[in-house]
Amino acid sequence: MNTSTTPMTTATPTAPATDLPRTLSALMKSDWRSRSVKEELRENMTRMLAAKENLFPGIVGYEDTVLPEIVNAMIAGHDMLFLGEKGQGKSRLMRSLIRFLDAQLPYMDIPGCPVHEDPTKPITHMGRAMLANTPADKIPIAWWRREDRYAERLAPGTKFADVVGEIDPAKMAFGAGMGSEDALHFGLIPRTHRGIFAMNELPDLDELVQVGLFNVLEERDVQIRGYPIRFDLDVLVLFSANPSTYNRSGKVIPQLKDRIGSVIQTHYPRERALGIQITRQEAGIDLGGSHPVVVPPFMDEIIEQISIQARASRFIDASSGVSARFSSSNWRTMVANARRRAIQLGETPAVPRISDLAHLYSSSAGKLELDLMGSHQMNEKQVLDSIIAEAVGVVFQEYVDEHGLGEIAEIFAKGVKIEVGDLIPSSTYAERLQRVPPAWDKAFEVNASKDPAVRASCVEFVLAGLHATDRISRSQKHGRTSYEVK
Repeated sequence: MNTSTTPMTTATPTAPATDLPRTLSALMKSDWRSRSVKEELRENMTRMLAAKENLFPGIVGYEDTVLPEIVNAMIAGHDMLFLGEKGQGKSRLMRSLIRFLDAQLPYMDIPGCPVHEDPTKPITHMGRAMLANTPADKIPIAWWRREDRYAERLAPGTKFADVVGEIDPAKMAFGAGMGSEDALHFGLIPRTHRGIFAMNELPDLDELVQVGLFNVLEERDVQIRGYPIRFDLDVLVLFSANPSTYNRSGKVIPQLKDRIGSVIQTHYPRERALGIQITRQEAGIDLGGSHPVVVPPFMDEIIEQISIQARASRFIDASSGVSARFSSSNWRTMVANARRRAIQLGETPAVPRISDLAHLYSSSAGKLELDLMGSHQMNEKQVLDSIIAEAVGVVFQEYVDEHGLGEIAEIFAKGVKIEVGDLIPSSTYAERLQRVPPAWDKAFEVNASKDPAVRASCVEFVLAGLHATDRISRSQKHGRTSYEVK
């Protein structure tokens, strides 16, 4: 998934930055009007919705589930919690809301002011004093870009002072009263006034900070060390959390849960084809260039099926999830090893094979959390090898069901023994297996009979599939694998 920052029509003047109003009097003569951040988001989003624009470009698989819930929450003016396992795009979705902000927002340009004041509704005494005592044509106006109006924080290690604020001893030394705003050092939320603030991994947030956020959500004000210093804060607050920790008693205070307007449930791709689309999109690799790569459809399917098998595996901790980053990292490793082989052997194009999957451990390490409560004694590499074998078997069985074994099985019935490996030249496969059954071309949607590199990939897929379905035997030695009929 990804997001876009494509410009859109908003209530903000569309003139170049140098032509935007620079004083309050000029601003009041323009078409700008003061709106809360939730009104701004709602109006821009509904305008795009009415124009049938793509509201979330680059985000796939959520069109009928997650995205309508986000739109409803924005129309309702709700703060939101994105609830889902790791790698389901929660942070990406939160950041995507930036595109519904005005391209630029005017604020009073006051030296030393910690917030971007609304030119007509300031919340600090500095802003109110300037508005009351300065002629409109002397009040300077600056402009805040939409990209800068989003702040994000990861919960672990976050302190109250980081997000809400703290009494500043230095300011008190210069005479500021303990209960006055002059004594405060503003945290991220007050500084994000008129913007969007996101807190990732909410259940890992210290309880004291949760209490501070509860007050922000309920009263839209700030209380520091018992001093109720009220600000009419204008901010959309977003959270993300994993279901296993969010639903655990005591991790999130009930009062804070109760104040979150909408809970947006995310999920992994519900179809393998969507998962493949997301994986390729997230991998971000150019398959062209001086060393082009052709990825056979079955290799795409196997990479995605590995993630599917991992999510269902009894050896993996189900509560931790298996991120979409697991798929994209593995896909990049597979393509990289195919390119390495092609460069080393002088072959073109580079075509990934099953033997390239032997290198997936480097991109999978740390991304799978083993179920330590289970009775198995397998380490992470052994679990990964088992999952890869299961994935190959599932995909191969689908091809067998559709196209049958027929001529492929006949070859091995004659006692053919074939050795494969990620650095064996593609021509070697052609020598050892002279004829390619016509069914192969139909089954693989690639030209296996004419391109040696594609033929090698198809051969390895069939061999690994026959072994996974217990039809032929396999032996491994010195990085090479031999298959033969039992």
